Amino acid sequence: VQLQASGGGLVQAGGSLRLSCQASGLTFSRHIAGWFRQAPGKEREFVAHIRWSSGTTYYSDLVKGRFTISRDNAKATVFLQMNDLQPDDTAVYYCASRSKYGTAVIYRRPHDYEDWGQGTLVTVSS
Repeated sequence: VQLQASGGGLVQAGGSLRLSCQASGLTFSRHIAGWFRQAPGKEREFVAHIRWSSGTTYYSDLVKGRFTISRDNAKATVFLQMNDLQPDDTAVYYCASRSKYGTAVIYRRPHDYEDWGQGTLVTVSS
């Protein structure tokens, strides 16, 4: 699976951005798409994931209620709508794909995912 993320930029606190991740080589019935972020000097952290087949979503508590993950199967694209952005949201955002079979409901660790996009920088000014 190849992933191409876009949509990052500079925004003021309280503003919004929408990230996109174009995927190729997916098997929709199996794959899960996730968004992670990594701030300078910090570990990569889970943001949200969505199952391509059912659209079921899961969010980190840090972004729940502010961010929305969605997908367009026809375009093989996953989105991350980010509202009420705060300076702590500043990070490089990565999209990721998981295709391995698993029985867990939630996959929130970076090593749960096999393929990664190149990252897109989101900077939130105060």
